Amino acid sequence: MADTPPDRLSNNPRSPHFDMEVLQRGIGVRFKGRERHDVEEYSISEGWIRVAAGKAVDRRGVPVTVKLTGPVEVWFADTAKDGGEGGEGETEAHPS
Repeated sequence: MADTPPDRLSNNPRSPHFDMEVLQRGIGVRFKGRERHDVEEYSISEGWIRVAAGKAVDRRGVPVTVKLTGPVEVWFADTAKDGGEGGEGETEAHPS
């Protein structure tokens, strides 16, 4: 597997951007300079993340999300553990 995370990734199995292998490896996300652990989906090239809007759910019980725009940085958490790129001492972060 490449050491570069995908440009777009979702943790929703119904999404075409869902990839279980990548999610199991662990993804770290920094949005507007702050590390986030509540990201549902992201797009690096388009510059946005999706996060849950509180505890709101739609009529099918799926969490309602909000799209936030800004600079997005992404790295593999397992690479950061091995001393690779990704920042200072990240443990495990993935879209959840």
